[in-house]
Amino acid sequence: MELLKRKIDRDLTRWKQNPDRLPLIIKGARQVGKTESIRKFAKENYTHIVEINFVLQKQFQSIFENGFEVDTILKNISLINPDFVFEPHRTLLFFDELQACINCATSLKAFKQDGRYDVICSGSLMGINYKEIESNSVGYKEDYEMYSMDFEEFLWAKGYKESWLEELYEHMLKLEPFSRLELDTMFENFREYMVLGGMPAIVNLFVKNKNYSGTLKLQRQILLDYEEDITKYAGGLDQGRILNVYRKIPVFLGKENKKFRISKVEHGARSREYVGTVDWLENAGIINICYCMAQPDLPLKGNYNPDYFKLYFRDTGLLIGSLDEEVQEDLRFNKNFNTYKGAIYENVIGDMLVKQGYKLYFYRNEKGTLEMDFFVRDADTLVPVEVKANDGATVSLSNLIENEEYGDIRYGIKFGMKNIGFNGRFYTFPYFLALFLKRFLRERV
Repeated sequence: MELLKRKIDRDLTRWKQNPDRLPLIIKGARQVGKTESIRKFAKENYTHIVEINFVLQKQFQSIFENGFEVDTILKNISLINPDFVFEPHRTLLFFDELQACINCATSLKAFKQDGRYDVICSGSLMGINYKEIESNSVGYKEDYEMYSMDFEEFLWAKGYKESWLEELYEHMLKLEPFSRLELDTMFENFREYMVLGGMPAIVNLFVKNKNYSGTLKLQRQILLDYEEDITKYAGGLDQGRILNVYRKIPVFLGKENKKFRISKVEHGARSREYVGTVDWLENAGIINICYCMAQPDLPLKGNYNPDYFKLYFRDTGLLIGSLDEEVQEDLRFNKNFNTYKGAIYENVIGDMLVKQGYKLYFYRNEKGTLEMDFFVRDADTLVPVEVKANDGATVSLSNLIENEEYGDIRYGIKFGMKNIGFNGRFYTFPYFLALFLKRFLRERV
């Protein structure tokens, strides 16, 4: 598989350039490309690489049994594999599948204090008990969460240069509409990204074949792998209930208001029986939770109802893979994304926001007369974000901006199948520019 350019590449380079760097823990859902990116970085930056996989090489789980002094750990590693070379300041220790050997986290303090070797750990979010890891390595590690490929990385994979992407952003910042050719081309790229998602193996297959052949099969295999991991790692929580929630996400997204209801997960289901299931799926990196705000006011944190939320797949390709054959054909051949109540557009924009560091919030009043898909903020303003699947009216967006009752809101953002525009109250952008939203809100005049 050809190695794809990822944003983590430059983040790892920055980490290496920091003379006071801490051992790094890279966490993320399975198959988002953690191992491949770390290996690529290691080959480019170190003379020697000591890679240990605690799942595939269970014998290495015992290397911490004699304590956590660095020399003792290295001696035990050498006993198992004498071919490893440990040259100070030129060697990277890469501990993969950290979740299978929590003792490894305890050793990070010793490696930091010793200072001779760089350490990167990686693990699936599904299997990692981070509370346990936190208590083992406070102050002596740096956490980094990796996601599936974002739209910018997808465009890199297709051969677009960073200079071209910078031109896209300049259009957004200067509010200069795109030409018809630019707009049509980018919408087509975005449709491909919505259908595929950002799992590297799927993107690689698409770029290599230049068509969708085999991609749906791969998506469905990842969905099955996630189900297998749920039964493997769910611990004290009822695995069957987590699976019930996981399998019902597309059903709720197909509803008009998309609200998640435990009572609809299975006949007779009660909320107390499902405590922790949704949080487990979020912590595992499978879903994004979007909470309903109590009021459309700042601050965002703490101003929401923890019992009223929508669930989105963290990777939109997995939502696509979960849909039935008829919807698949409609999406792939007719390019009709509106049949699914706008859920696919919401899902992909929500995921793009999360990959920029946003938490997800929406608003719906009790009467259902005022509704907004997402909210973000700039330095001092609450910013409503509407995602339009069609060219309908923007009543809620206009009401939120114009109504003096909502003093924290001064302008809004609308994403749709439209060109760039600004009417004095809200900005209109084509979907694909959601990629730059955080930067735009920071740099707009």
